[in-house]
Amino acid sequence: MFNEFNFLFLILVPSFLLLPLSLSEFDSIGPLLQRLDFKRAPPSVQEAAAKGVLSRLLPTHLSSFEFKIVSKDACGGDSCFLINNYNQLRQSGPEIIIRGTTAVEIASGLHWYLKYWCGAHISWAKTGGIQIASVPKPGSLPLLKDEGLIVKRPVPWNYYQNVVTSSYSYVWWDWEKWEKEVDWMALQGVNLPLAFTGQEAIWQKVFKDFNISSEDLNNFFGGPAFLAWARMGNLHGWGGPLSQNWLDHQLALQKQIITRMLELGMTPVLPSFSGNAPASLTKIFPSAKITRLGDWNTVDGDPRWCCTYLLDPSDPLFVEIGEAFIRKQIKEYGDVTDIYNCDTFNENSPPTGDPEYISNLGASIFKAMSKGDKDAVWLMQGWLFYSDSSFWKPPQMKALLQSVPSGKMIVLDLFADVKPIWKSSFQFYGTPYIWCMLHNFGGNIEMYGILDAISSGPVEAHISANSTMVGVGMCMEGIEQNPVVYELMSEMAFREKKVQVPEWIKSYSHRRYGKAVHQVEEAWEILYHTIYNCTDGIADHNHDFIVMFPDWDPSTNFGSSVANDQKKIYFLPPGNRRYLSQETNSDMPQAHLWYRPNDVIKALQLFVAGGKDLAGSLTYRYDLVDLTRQVLSKLANEEYIKAVTSFQKKDIDALHFHSNKFLQLIKDIEILLASDDNFLLGTWLESAKKLASNPSEKKQYEWNARTQVTMWYDTNETTQSKLHDYANKFWSGLFESYYLPRASTYFSYLSESLRRNEKFKLIEWRKQWILQSNKWQEGNELYPVKANGNSLAISQALYEKYFAK
Repeated sequence: MFNEFNFLFLILVPSFLLLPLSLSEFDSIGPLLQRLDFKRAPPSVQEAAAKGVLSRLLPTHLSSFEFKIVSKDACGGDSCFLINNYNQLRQSGPEIIIRGTTAVEIASGLHWYLKYWCGAHISWAKTGGIQIASVPKPGSLPLLKDEGLIVKRPVPWNYYQNVVTSSYSYVWWDWEKWEKEVDWMALQGVNLPLAFTGQEAIWQKVFKDFNISSEDLNNFFGGPAFLAWARMGNLHGWGGPLSQNWLDHQLALQKQIITRMLELGMTPVLPSFSGNAPASLTKIFPSAKITRLGDWNTVDGDPRWCCTYLLDPSDPLFVEIGEAFIRKQIKEYGDVTDIYNCDTFNENSPPTGDPEYISNLGASIFKAMSKGDKDAVWLMQGWLFYSDSSFWKPPQMKALLQSVPSGKMIVLDLFADVKPIWKSSFQFYGTPYIWCMLHNFGGNIEMYGILDAISSGPVEAHISANSTMVGVGMCMEGIEQNPVVYELMSEMAFREKKVQVPEWIKSYSHRRYGKAVHQVEEAWEILYHTIYNCTDGIADHNHDFIVMFPDWDPSTNFGSSVANDQKKIYFLPPGNRRYLSQETNSDMPQAHLWYRPNDVIKALQLFVAGGKDLAGSLTYRYDLVDLTRQVLSKLANEEYIKAVTSFQKKDIDALHFHSNKFLQLIKDIEILLASDDNFLLGTWLESAKKLASNPSEKKQYEWNARTQVTMWYDTNETTQSKLHDYANKFWSGLFESYYLPRASTYFSYLSESLRRNEKFKLIEWRKQWILQSNKWQEGNELYPVKANGNSLAISQALYEKYFAK
């Protein structure tokens, strides 16, 4: 098998034997790169940190590798890793030496060697984890050719995280989970991670110096599961308040995270002041220029949660608070970075589009940063240029981007995998930017991706005329899904040429399962051309009707009594947010589908057929459950449409048949998901409760955890949250206790409407479901945290049940 992987590697070599790159290509950020190099931990610390990654990943091979930090001179002035055979005559001891300019480069080199010489695979634990059975025992590791290998970064940075990942994925994590995540980052080559944990504790200290008490902050900070949006000024108070226990715990955790990032040679990106302020600031500083932002998706503009106060950046107080926040972070963490994130108008537009105002606004934001850290560089998500493109026209965009000195701003082209802004903005008007893959919204579980765009987009951007690209990035809203997408995207940090995806994906399937299984190879070829070839430009996925149930009246022919509240369910095109919206129309709702279902059903058949050769493989089990879930959820969409069509035709027997089939699919998917540890609601809820220090906190954290994955935001008696189901999950427990009774209740109302020959009682249905949902959110039922059942047997039985005929 190893010869097979070595042969594959020989095919791939031209893609990553990179030519030396001149630092002059990055002149605008050259001084920044040099300063950050001086801030790094000493070589001995980084080498020990890289050894720590190896000890946690492959403890049996600790003596098989030697790691060494080298200067950029060894790499022609760039960042790189070098892999060579260890020249020694003894029978025991190191076999391979990996050198790198930082510990991240060393870890990346280790990962590269394990992948392409040993056929190993590394993904998140919740997506199957690692496959290292193919790694030969110590003393038998594959050797390289005499000259070894050098791999350089074509661009300096590999950025990681979205500002909301902290809430969708990391919110309940302890250090044990974070340590594994930072290891994963290092192995994937991430050297510029967002470090947002614990910032509320810093804000508490800062605001205290401005005479704002901890009690004043109770209605300002959001609850744990909603902190990301409180930080952005989209909401305040929802799910809160935060206890001192939470604040202290998160600050201590942040210090552990940052310490490990620094030991590995990473540059953490810290938050900065965006103007979002507690209400009490208006009373303490009555002459300050403080306004209220507009409503962000609340029901009826509820002031308890909406319309956060914003301190105008032109006000001198903005600079004072911004400086104080930067300095307080430096005091707590040390001088660890010069890069700070700020997204002042993320899904909130400025009060005016006047370019001069916007330029002054940007200059003031940067002034606050630079007074706190004279070498500060502003990193900004470019999402606003896409989501609010009607406001951010060229004059406004240019005014903001050029409001700071050259080289003092870096933009994340956040959605470049689908809608790259660099192409339409003259390379962000000369501003350095990072080509990012957004990919996931809401932490949803959906097999989806655009592998061809990932394999070519960063290369195209880098070699384009007058390119200002300085990095690649992964900016998903939620992690731990679609491991194939993230493995390929991570590799683009070290590739200068386009990846040939058909060959790459074949090698990926070998590595992921530790062996070549021809049926699984064929299945992956189909998946590459279907699920992982979404080119329709639609922003959202996982709108399957089981997990994102349409809230509408399907009546079409009750004479002149068509309901005024009859709604069409559709998903907003690129705009302020991606959520279920309602407009008067009787058209049928549509779930997103970008491939032919029969092709993917064939892939499932092949996947199941290959299972006998992959017994015991956790990576195979995860993919099998995920693929079966994907196929069944699309079938459920068809049954839902047939059910409501039957209702519209007043065919009660057909309505019963198709609605019962829809409900049965929910039950069957529940059994399927319960067979894998990575698809369990109980894990999410228990991790939330584990962080509580008393019964009150325990109840609050569980409510936060339950609410985020269901209703998400506020409701009233008859109106659901506009963001309901936005963070939906395919989790066992959630299907049986939440999605099943919801669908059952809805179909009961439809059936009763036909039986009585009455108009569908939409408002009554909403009232009943919102009441049921609120009770579930406030509940404390226990759900399993361990899998039950044989995934292969269940998947095979479900395939036979629904598709064999």
